[in-house]
This record gives sequence, structure tokens and C-alpha cells, in this order.
Amino acid sequence: MDIKSYAKINVSLRVLGKKEDGYHNLEMVNLPIDLHDVISVDKLGGGDTYIICDDLRLMGLKTNLCQKAVEAMRNHFHFKENFMIHIHKEIPFAAGLGGGSSNAACVMMAINSLLKLKATNEELAEIGRPLGSDIPFFFYLKPAKVSGIGEIIEPIKCIHPYYCLLVKPEKGLSTKDVFAACDSFEPKRIDTDGVIKALGNGDDELLAKSIGNDLMPAAVKLLPEVGEVYSSLMDDGFHICQMSGSGSTVYALSTNLKKCKEAEKKYSKLGYMTILTKTLL
Repeated sequence: MDIKSYAKINVSLRVLGKKEDGYHNLEMVNLPIDLHDVISVDKLGGGDTYIICDDLRLMGLKTNLCQKAVEAMRNHFHFKENFMIHIHKEIPFAAGLGGGSSNAACVMMAINSLLKLKATNEELAEIGRPLGSDIPFFFYLKPAKVSGIGEIIEPIKCIHPYYCLLVKPEKGLSTKDVFAACDSFEPKRIDTDGVIKALGNGDDELLAKSIGNDLMPAAVKLLPEVGEVYSSLMDDGFHICQMSGSGSTVYALSTNLKKCKEAEKKYSKLGYMTILTKTLL
């Protein structure tokens, strides 16, 4: 079966402190976006599970999240079947858009369907949670407040979609490195309730005032281009602008398609990876 594996952006991301196990408690507002990979999953009679990806950086099968997702499902449901998994990548790697987590969640949903396991989204999210904190969100794929270490999903209202311009420097950022560096920075004021209210009411002025990402100062320290792109987009008049996840993608949200297209051309000419997509409701 073929399944679309969608990306996400973090409209806001608060780091609430480090736990004893090394993970960080988070408070995020996530929006799914239309940018997606396509994953094909076929059941095999025997042999091994094979993962083929057209992004060679993801071909290390021992560390690929999709491989880990298959084994987590196998350990839980005790099936013997193996699979041929092909991943066509459109979501950039090391971009803060949740591509690997989305792929893993989609593989789990495909196996659930192919083997008729009848697992609920809640059960799949619990199986996937130890593999990556973003994975539970992708079983719901709705605008949501996400908290804990990513396992608490509360759907929220988003009154209208936005055009979403993604601008990514050539270099990516390691999630582990960004989180390791973030503890040395003081958190800035981020109004999660204001973000949720603004999305529900379509109040762009309130949204621009309320968003933020506690990981951005650490990301800028590691890769100054992130800050340069952010400042440039703000100067271009994109006030709903922020880094997604642990970077290195910076996004701008707007209802003005012409303005987004013009900016997409500008940043593409400057050598950045640019993608114009839209948020999903």
C-alpha cells in the first residue's frame, strides 16, 4: 500500500526543563503541512525487511526510524512477516519538520492495516513514543497542543489554512546537539494559550506576538544562518515567522500567496532550499 507521510511545523515550542532521564518536557503547538513523502509498503512472505530510500543519507538500516518502527511493532504484536518499504523523500533531512518521525508513524499504520492488527491510534502512539518524541503526533495529524515529551496530544481549532514558506540553509542541525545547547539559554516569553486562541480566531496579530521557539537561540549559535534567514524574512514583512523544531528550517505563514511566491524566488536565488506549501486543518 502507498501512504502519504506529511511534515509538521512547530508554531510554538517551549522547553519546560530537563528530566532525570535526560529528556526535556515540552509544550508545543504543532500544525501539519501539505509537504509529504510517499511510502510504499509491501508484505513479503519471508526473508528480511528491506528499506529503500531515494535519499542516500537515510539508507543506514540499523539506525533508520522506519526499521526501528517495524521491530517495535514486531515485538508488540509478535508477527513473523517482513516488508519491502520504499521511501520517496520530499521532506528535507535534519530540518525540524518531523520527516523521520512521520515516516515511522506511517510505516506502523501501514503494517497495522496490511496485517489487520486493529490497533488504535492511541496504541500505535504508545508503541512509537520511545522511538521519537514527534511520532505520536503523526498518528493524529491535526492541529494540536503537544506536551510532556511529545506523548500528550490535545487537538485544537485552526480556523483557516495558511500558505507556508519553508526556507532551509544547506546545512542541517542535529536534534541532540540543539537540545544539549539549549539549557544554557534563558527561555523567552512564549504564550502558548495566545497561540491557540489566535489560531482558533484567525487573529494574525495575536499569533505573531505569541509564537516562539526556545530551541532557536541554541540553533543560531550552532548555525548562524538560521538567525540570518529569520531576520531577513521578518524584514520582508513576514511577522508570523519562526524556526521549526530543532531547525534548521525557518518558516513564514501568510494568507498572501503572491507575497510568498515572490519570497520563494528570492531565497531560492540566494541558495537556500525553499518549499512553498500550506498548513492542513
